Amino acid sequence: MDIRTFRELIEWTRDLHANLARCMSHCATKNEEERARALLDYLATHESEMERIVNEFERQGDAKALETRVIDYLSHNPIKTHRTCDEPYAKLDFAGISREVFDFHDQIIDLYKTLVGKAEIPEAKELLESLLTMEQNESMRLARQVGRMDDL
Repeated sequence: MDIRTFRELIEWTRDLHANLARCMSHCATKNEEERARALLDYLATHESEMERIVNEFERQGDAKALETRVIDYLSHNPIKTHRTCDEPYAKLDFAGISREVFDFHDQIIDLYKTLVGKAEIPEAKELLESLLTMEQNESMRLARQVGRMDDL
């Protein structure tokens, strides 16, 4: 996807979460490890919720900020994820799945941090800071939940 505006960035992020949710849900039925299946089910639900939350940013966002042009960052540093689900999570264990998911969220957080530092208009900076805070909070919540599951 060619991202030119903050609206397109939000749509792209929403689509990443949606794709991850679908892939994890699909892989949950294929993984042989019970704990990994439970984790994938939980993560699929969490990523679907992230899709919904990110969508609200677009729905409620400041029109000026949403139409602001994004610098050409993504073409140089694309987020690495399984854009097509070839069942990568079906072969990973609990720890491997956790690493992959936290790496995915860390990449989004790093992207938002970079863009916050380069935002030139206050509305765009505020939108990015809100997206960054949401991703960080959700990542921390996810870490707590996954930690609890790992303790079982």
